[in-house]
Amino acid sequence: MKKILIATGNKGKKKEMLSFFQGIKGIEFLSLKDFPEGEEPEEDGQDFEENAMIKAKYFAEKFNISTLGEDSGLKLTAFPEKFGLKTKREIQAKDDNEWLRKFLEMLEGAEDRTATFYSGIGYFDPETKTEKTFLGKTSGIITEFPQTPLEHGIAVSSVFIPDGGDNVYSAMTKNDKNKVSHRGKSVRQMGEFLGKLI
Repeated sequence: MKKILIATGNKGKKKEMLSFFQGIKGIEFLSLKDFPEGEEPEEDGQDFEENAMIKAKYFAEKFNISTLGEDSGLKLTAFPEKFGLKTKREIQAKDDNEWLRKFLEMLEGAEDRTATFYSGIGYFDPETKTEKTFLGKTSGIITEFPQTPLEHGIAVSSVFIPDGGDNVYSAMTKNDKNKVSHRGKSVRQMGEFLGKLI
């Protein structure tokens, strides 16, 4: 059975990604918790797909295993120079609750609360040198207050309503969210690609 490492320590991301891969037979998906702890690569790419591939290649070559890397972020219309590739690092906080509080405080008074989520995902096989990337994006609006309890690792999901929707990401059923979310779009494409490899 082929083994593929999902190179993330973010429980929320891993859970979402696995939900798309469950139907793929012949692949065992591992996480970074199955390997020794170590340094993470510097994600200095020019876009989300480059960062995803940097992560995928780093861990693939480090552990000699086919690897999936994912990089996601949010771009705000009101603050085009902020967030994006450095979304999580833009605000210094001790936990998700503090991060989201500071995020919403920054948006107080903003006339335009529209935003777009991006997810780049990359696959690299160190043996065959096969590599592939996909990008998913979803636009929507940021609410003034959290609509649901925070999900660990994906706090903005409680304040982001995708275009055409009535609920924030976190209030949607898993199936409904997977259909419209940025990560759902990128990971679904990757799942189709991986299914053809086996």
